[in-house]
Amino acid sequence: MNTIERDSPWGRIPVADAHVHFFSHPFFEALVAQKPGLTLEAVGTQLGWQIPPPEPEGLATVWARELDRHGVARAALIASVPGDEESVAAAVRTHPEKFFAYAMVNPRALRAGALDQVHVACLFPAMHAYSIQDENVRPLFDWAEQQGRAVFVHCGVLSVGVRKKLGLESRFDMRFSNPIDLHSVALRHPRVPIIVPHFGAGYFREALMLADLCPNVYFDTSSSNHWMLYQESHIDLRQVFRRALDVAGPKRLLFGTDSSFFPRGWHHQIFEDQARALYELGLSGADARAIFGENLLRILLH
Repeated sequence: MNTIERDSPWGRIPVADAHVHFFSHPFFEALVAQKPGLTLEAVGTQLGWQIPPPEPEGLATVWARELDRHGVARAALIASVPGDEESVAAAVRTHPEKFFAYAMVNPRALRAGALDQVHVACLFPAMHAYSIQDENVRPLFDWAEQQGRAVFVHCGVLSVGVRKKLGLESRFDMRFSNPIDLHSVALRHPRVPIIVPHFGAGYFREALMLADLCPNVYFDTSSSNHWMLYQESHIDLRQVFRRALDVAGPKRLLFGTDSSFFPRGWHHQIFEDQARALYELGLSGADARAIFGENLLRILLH
């Protein structure tokens, strides 16, 4: 049994991070292929990041040690380009008690068997320019329902910092980013947990409406939630959590950091900020344990 715990305002609690990007060697190779003359060495220099070894097992071990150092018991690793499912699958095989395999997929170009070793399929409709209601998406939700898996759907503002820093185009189409588009899909698959990261990333009102109508919708709390700047009136993290708790309740919030690269490693300040906001709201210890770990384990290990 994993007994790793982290200090928190409620005492020591088990933490499971629902949102960690696994920037594998194939991920960086995919970036290099998009810009003539760009090399892995140049990417590392421009970003100030460590380029991981070719073998995903090595990066998995680095992440396992990093999470142990911060008292994080488990984490969802996201393969962050389509076709990189094997990297996170290898990470899970190397550290099965530490990781869950999430993988970005494009339903219009999905390989047979790509999701065989994946816990969660991650959809980015704005990035790949399709509607979540497209018929090409239906088989993914059928797979999730049949296999007892979950589906992650990115909504709202989508900005990939690494692409911007490398001068790569990000032709994302926000027409396909509204959480409301998920309503009919969630109703059609009530047994499939649907994870919406960053509280809808700017579509907060719409995400709340969706969650209110669909009890199988969960919010991933990850990142700095910079989208709060887009709200009509000033809103802070405490207010975000208060409204999310009022609508979805503590059992449908999944703590995440959006950690991604080294040498930064695990983004511990995200944990500190979210824990402080929830503690100041008067969240109970039992509900804190649910949000910071138990909810993720319940939907992925049921």
